[in-house]
Amino acid sequence: MELENLKEYKEWLKELKERLLKAQIRASVVVNKELHNFYWELGADIVEKQEKALWGSSFLNKLSKDLSEEFPNMKGFSSRNLNYIKKWYQFWNRAEILQRPVAEIKDAIFSIPWGQNIEIITKVKSHDEAFFYAQGTLEYNWSRPVLVHQIESKLYERKGKAINNFQNLLPATHSDLARDITKDPYNFDFLTLTANYNERELETGLVNHITKFLLELGQGFAYMGKQVKITVGTRDFYLDLLFYHVRLKSYVVIELKVTDFEPEHAGKLNFYIKAVDEQLRKDGDNPTIGLLLCKSKDKMVAEYALSDINKPIGISEYQLANILPENLKSSLPSIEEIEAELMELEDLE
Repeated sequence: MELENLKEYKEWLKELKERLLKAQIRASVVVNKELHNFYWELGADIVEKQEKALWGSSFLNKLSKDLSEEFPNMKGFSSRNLNYIKKWYQFWNRAEILQRPVAEIKDAIFSIPWGQNIEIITKVKSHDEAFFYAQGTLEYNWSRPVLVHQIESKLYERKGKAINNFQNLLPATHSDLARDITKDPYNFDFLTLTANYNERELETGLVNHITKFLLELGQGFAYMGKQVKITVGTRDFYLDLLFYHVRLKSYVVIELKVTDFEPEHAGKLNFYIKAVDEQLRKDGDNPTIGLLLCKSKDKMVAEYALSDINKPIGISEYQLANILPENLKSSLPSIEEIEAELMELEDLE
């Protein structure tokens, strides 16, 4: 039987129109939440009608046509999007395994843009992981491309995973926040280096791609400089990278190692942190934190190394995706050659 002739369908379509008109009026105050609440109810209706009324696969095409004709200036009623609405409801309606109140789940997913909701349910299978990305989008205002990047880089699996001694050296609330700003491993897939790259090449690559590097570090990092000089006694020392984290209100010293982690690396970073605390840290700043990023690490060796360190340090690995064959290195200019050419150009100005 044609859907146009079904009394139940006509009555339901009329009810949908009334609900949507009410949602549009309320949406002048809270756009996302009202529209998403309507989508939620619509998703529930679609699932119920398809299960009980046996209207078949053409049902969504008919509903799309009717709603689009009734609300020609409103997007979101294509057959494809109606199918997303159905899947979105089905995904989160089974979220009892999250062991979170439904109101908490709805507050997150109703408050983020619809495009981000689609990316989450189509790219993530676990409810816990999906809720993590929904909360991240809400808290940090991730755009759709940034959200996709976070999902594809497996942020859920990496966030807060650095080996650290924060719990022993920082107040509880500060320790938790410090842990959450770390990752393991860090993903430097935006860099292209040759097989035998050195620390300076890694450092320069990160600074040259500072926007992508900051995105990988996460929200709150402010870049202060590279090879930052500190003087202790009569000697000068140089920090690889220095940042300030605005939420932690802490300086963050990042040391890069292109080798496996060695215990002496932690001792050197401990020294740098003490120097920053004494020379740069101001009233109102929290203790300086160190992040040691190395090519690889032995977990037990790293934990042993931190056990007697008296400054807060996190130890993580980093990963590279683009490594050029070493035989191409001779055809590419070195960092030194590039800098020399830039100096010559400056002299000509």
